[in-house]
Amino acid sequence: NIKNKTTMVFRFLLLSDEVDDFKREIQIDSEATFLDLHNAILDSVGYTKDQMASFFICEDDWSKKTEVTLVEMDTSSDVDNYIMEDTHLDELLEEEHQKLLYVFDYMTERAFFMELREIIINKNLQEAVCTKSRGEAPVQIMSIDEFDSKMNSSTDIGEDFYGDSEYDMDELDRNGFEGLDDSMMDNPYDDDRY
Repeated sequence: NIKNKTTMVFRFLLLSDEVDDFKREIQIDSEATFLDLHNAILDSVGYTKDQMASFFICEDDWSKKTEVTLVEMDTSSDVDNYIMEDTHLDELLEEEHQKLLYVFDYMTERAFFMELREIIINKNLQEAVCTKSRGEAPVQIMSIDEFDSKMNSSTDIGEDFYGDSEYDMDELDRNGFEGLDDSMMDNPYDDDRY
């Protein structure tokens, strides 16, 4: 009984709005779970695996659509609960350029911005690999006080850091992803800088 299914690999690009030159590219089998992707991200940035985290499948404007949590959260809600361990990537992701947020610091909602850059057909991977790595990852956990003071010290970071005290997705797009879209994101690894 042969499976008559196309094998696919997903290539994700991760960026941070805290560290300008931070980039990670991760390739992972489309049938892997979100937990596999979570572990691959943590391995690629050297974070510990003892913290809460969530993926959010996002609209094009970064508004959060579907959450995939590390552990089961609210079972009383009518909304579908997706758990990383039980949810395969290809259940929720089916087209290139899908945007995701990976929230790695729950208290401050700090996150990596992710895009499914490419779906590679007729390829499979036994386990996820980090295929490009550039820049230091931001600190994994930041205290609320430290986060607040970073938000308020607009002199050394610039007022566009996250917006004022919250993520301002319009600002991120204007100052980050849109500029990248034109010059680097479409094929960010073509030239020698990477």
